Amino acid sequence: MDSHLFAYLYRLRYIERWSLMRNVVRENVAEHSFHVCLLTHALCTIANTVYQKNVPTESIVTEALFHDATEVITGDIPTPVKHHNPNILRNFREIEQLAAERLVGMVPDHLQPVYRPLIEAKKSNPEHARYIKAADLLDAYLKCVSELSAGNREFAVAKKQIEQSIEKLDMPEIRYFLQHFAPSLEKTLDELNGDEA
Repeated sequence: MDSHLFAYLYRLRYIERWSLMRNVVRENVAEHSFHVCLLTHALCTIANTVYQKNVPTESIVTEALFHDATEVITGDIPTPVKHHNPNILRNFREIEQLAAERLVGMVPDHLQPVYRPLIEAKKSNPEHARYIKAADLLDAYLKCVSELSAGNREFAVAKKQIEQSIEKLDMPEIRYFLQHFAPSLEKTLDELNGDEA
């Protein structure tokens, strides 16, 4: 029997993010997943190198790769909708679990021990989930910065809300990233090239 898992995962590129907002640059879930992996790797590397922690970078980045896999079935439900009230959030979590079970069901039996924990990662190690959540929020923050830099005020309130969520995480790795890497994302290509000259 054929497995449709990767046919579904490749369709993440068709799932639009930020659907309630006017976007200068459109973004899909596949792009977002890539960015979250990059940011997860960065946060874990900062944790290990700068703060002498012992974080399993490769494992967490692999989990990050699948962090929104269920959205190929559920779509990307905007945060204000998901968090409108506790009933909606609870129902969405149930739908997300059903979507995860459906994806896992597409995996050949002998591969399920590898893919099940990745697709159902929300049940995984809480410390791993914390780094992935941090990277997810950081990617949303950087999206807001990018849109605001392009003159799109649509993302002003979202940026403030995401900053508050990032502060609540109280992670020095994020503060390090925001201090050393984030400012460059507000620059144009000419400004970036000028800094190298």
